[in-house]
Amino acid sequence: MNTFKKVAMAIVVILPVFAQAGEVVVKWQDFNDYRDVRPSNEPKGSYHKHVASSFEKHFNKLAEKLPEGYKFNVEVTELDLAGDVRFGGMNDLRIVKPIYFPRIEFQYSVTDKDGNVISHSDKVELKDMGFMDKIKMGRDEQFYYDKRLITDWFDKELLPVVIPS
Repeated sequence: MNTFKKVAMAIVVILPVFAQAGEVVVKWQDFNDYRDVRPSNEPKGSYHKHVASSFEKHFNKLAEKLPEGYKFNVEVTELDLAGDVRFGGMNDLRIVKPIYFPRIEFQYSVTDKDGNVISHSDKVELKDMGFMDKIKMGRDEQFYYDKRLITDWFDKELLPVVIPS
């Protein structure tokens, strides 16, 4: 088989692995207006970009559960990360305690491949006051509790509406 055919076969075999089922668009408001997205030990601008990037990757991971061609639009209107930033001498520290529970508010819509709205809400308010009482699954990652809050909502509330059994 010549080189061109080998490359073409590789593309046909590998391409479906990289195809995503659902697509996500995340819109943010001014991070300075959110309840608590304060950095502990880095510049505000780079921390806000890091938070946005991390949450967008997480929303993308969730959108992979949607059928092909579906689009998940999210606008984050309020964000209060788990923990609270406290002054710790020379450095600020994010202290995670049960009284500093994660909260997020957003609006969303899910459209199918034809652009029909399957599900939407003008306001979703999530908070988990018992976030530290649950068993922590998986590896330790940044914003674990906040992402778990979103994942729980997505799996229990949104997916059953979008993909009925």
